[in-house]
Formats: sequence, structure tokens, C-alpha cells
Amino acid sequence: MNFNVDGFLKSFPEIAQALPITLQITLTSMLAGLLLGTILALLIRFKIPVLAQLAHVYISFFRGTPLLVQLFVLYYGLPQLFPVFSALQSVSAALIGLSLNMAAYLSESIRGALNAVDRGQMDACLSAGMSRLQGLYHVVLPQAARVAVPSLANSFVGLLKESSLVFALGVTEILAQAKQYASLTYCYMEAFLAVALVYWAITVLFGAAQRRLEARLNIPYQQGASA
Repeated sequence: MNFNVDGFLKSFPEIAQALPITLQITLTSMLAGLLLGTILALLIRFKIPVLAQLAHVYISFFRGTPLLVQLFVLYYGLPQLFPVFSALQSVSAALIGLSLNMAAYLSESIRGALNAVDRGQMDACLSAGMSRLQGLYHVVLPQAARVAVPSLANSFVGLLKESSLVFALGVTEILAQAKQYASLTYCYMEAFLAVALVYWAITVLFGAAQRRLEARLNIPYQQGASA
């Protein structure tokens, strides 16, 4: 076995060049997916006629089909049917595809968190003269957020790893950058091990941030329990 230590170390600066695009795709898709997923969860939670049924179909489709297929349909298929999409850039297609996919998964996490909040909370808000929207924003969602954090964090980590699929659309993220470096230097083992360590490091750092966020969200409840 011949492991090129020099090639391994030199791969990190090369991979780092594509790190911003990986983080941009992951963070943007997570935020957009969270917004759309919250809307889907609320439509189902409050059983909005027609829209709730459409939300169920949306979730079923995006959870029941491979992400890579969804990306291919979006980037290669839509321009064939609708020429206006021919101008769609690969990064834009990646952001849209990942956001739509994440929304389906995040909606289930958010819906579970909403269901964990006692329905009597909303009744109490309405009795206090608050509107349903005010009760949702000021009372229900903050409690649901505390419950949803672990699940949302797991989804973020999954999204970070799934972002590597966008290289199939021609987006040069860290995996594609590692592959390019390996093809030039023939340091395949070294480059792919390096990119694995980069993913791992990001996951570890995010895990630490998640634990701090959970602890912060739990402070009011711990104070209430000790009072």
C-alpha cells in the first residue's frame, strides 16, 4: 500500500476552494426547505381543504422518489418540456431541487413537533383574545421549535452529505473538487479520504452548535421546573 502523505495534505487547500459553494447550497436549501416545510405542516395540521391533500401528495412524491432522479428531472427534463427553463443554471437547479426535497422531510419533523404541543395551548390563546396566527407565532411555534431541533439537525447533516449529489449537475462542490484533484494527481485514496474528513469535521462542529442551541432552548423550561 502506497499512501501519498504529501498528496493527501495538498488536497485540503484544493477542496477548501469549493467549500463555500457546498455551505451555500446546504444552508440555503435548509432555510428554504424549512420555510416551505413549515407551510406544508401547517396546511396539514389545520386540515385546510384541498391544500392539505395537495400537501400530502407533495410529501409522498418527494419522499418516495430518489433525490438524484428529482435533480435530473428538474435540470435536464424541464427544459425539454418548457424551453423557458433552458436558462436554469446548475447551481440554481441544485438549490431548487434540494429545497423541494428537504421541504417534504422537514414538514414531517415540524408536523410531529406541532403535534407534541398540547392543543389546549391554542385554545388558551384564543380564550385570551389572541388571534390564531398570534397564538401560533407566540406560543405554539416556540414550543414546537424546541421539540423539532434534534430532528431538524439530523436533516441538516443528511442534507450536507446529500449535497454531494449536485456534482452530477456539473456543480463543483467539495466532492467534485476532490475528484478533479484526484484525476490530475492520481491520489484518489488521499483526495477522497480528505473530503470525508472535511464532511466529518463540519458534522462535528454542527453537532456542537446543536447541543448548545438545545441547552439554550431548554433554559426556560429548566427554570420553570425549579421554581
